[in-house]
This record gives sequence, C-alpha cells and structure tokens, in this order.
Amino acid sequence: MLSEPRSGLLASWGNALIAGLVSPDEAVDAVVGDDAVHRVEGLPGEAGQVGLTLALGRLRALGAQGLRVALPAPGHPLGLSGPPEFNARALEAEEAVVCHGVALGLVPEVYEAGPEGDLHVEVVWHCLPVREAPPADVPSLGEAERELAEALREATTLLTKLDVAGSGPVAEAAVDAYRARAERGREVLAPGYPPRAVRVLELAQRVGLLISVAYETGHGGAVSASEMGARAEALRPVERTARRAQVAAYNAYVEELLRG
Repeated sequence: MLSEPRSGLLASWGNALIAGLVSPDEAVDAVVGDDAVHRVEGLPGEAGQVGLTLALGRLRALGAQGLRVALPAPGHPLGLSGPPEFNARALEAEEAVVCHGVALGLVPEVYEAGPEGDLHVEVVWHCLPVREAPPADVPSLGEAERELAEALREATTLLTKLDVAGSGPVAEAAVDAYRARAERGREVLAPGYPPRAVRVLELAQRVGLLISVAYETGHGGAVSASEMGARAEALRPVERTARRAQVAAYNAYVEELLRG
C-alpha cells in the first residue's frame, strides 16, 4: 500500500488516455515507471504479445470507455465481477484491471530478469473475458472517505498501544519516505479525476503506510503469540478499509462516467 499498484497506474492513466487528456507516450511512460517493459497477451485479434500502446488503443477500439481496478484478497473479491477463471487469476496477482464498455479484464504477471545485482522487471498483462456486472464491495467516494477517517484513528490508536507507531529505524524510514513523496508534489492520479478521488487515495495510502509500519517494525510491544495474533486481527479490517477506498478512488472516473 506504500506504492501505487500497477493496476491502479494502468487504470488511472488509461482513463486519461481514453478521455484524450494525455498522449499515448505519456500514459505508457507513467504506467511502466521503473519497470523495463509491459506487454499484453491474449488481446482479441492479436496472436501474440503486444506493447502497451497498441493494447490500450485496441481496447478503446473494441469499446472500452473506462478502466476499473480490483484489489482482491482471500475472502474479499474486491472489485471483481467474475467469471471464476478471471477472479482466480486476479486473486493470485492481488490486483486486476476491468474494462467498462467491453467484457475484458487484465491481470498482471511480473517477471524479474537479468543477472544478480542488475535485475529488471517485465510485466505481462493477461487479457481475459470478464462478466459485465457491478464490481464487488466497492464503496462510493463519500463512504470511503468517512470509513478512512475512522480507520486512520483506529490504526494510530492501535499502533501506539502496541508500541509500534513511532519506534525503530524502519518506522522512521517509512514515515520519511511518505513525507518525501508528498513533498515532491507527485500526481496521485492522472488528469481527469475529481479532487475528492485524489484526497481519498492520499488518505488510503496514509492508512496503508501505518499498516506497513506495523508489519515491518517487528512485533513492537506484542511479545506473546496471542498478542501478535490480536494485533494482526485488529489491523485486518483497517487494511480492508484502505483497500476499498483505494479501489473507490481509482474507479471514480468510471463512476462519474456512469452518472453522466
């Protein structure tokens, strides 16, 4: 949750491209980021893998009017609508992109290549049929914002109680990294998104930061197995809320499109 999921980048910048707000090169550069290359496999009309620029253009030609994000976890098919084959692939990857306007979805598979010390990342997006139905358990932006505010209070209280939130070099590094990202004035979402979506995504990432701090700084004051289990159990609904809000923010473009 400290960095944008690849599905979020693809949906966000793909939506900006579909809306004509950015060029194909701008969109692809933003999606690929530090990865070496992204390709798409299984695209209708293509026998093999194609580049992301061609793939986005083809999806638009096939009828894609927007892109949604799914961030499923075991027992929580967040953003998915089926069929089972697509849901299983998305759950394994923990993320996916679902097209609005054409019954297709994209699931990333990440590969590391190159010698040790000089690894580079390649991503293959598998294009698969999806069921055209409302996505599972995605809140409105208003609901997500209210839930996040409460989740942020709960996470802060919990981590303080467990002697985790402000302790250790890992926690300090995580907080410093978050502040550095914010100070750079980075674009949280691509052009075309409503300000509330940007605000919700920033808050979701902040909650995600606290969750990551809790897991990365060891066990803090939780010294027994039961206490460690209690902390994990307490963090689980907070993490779920943050993921739901993240999906709501990325999907705001399509939701506004549907509202006309």
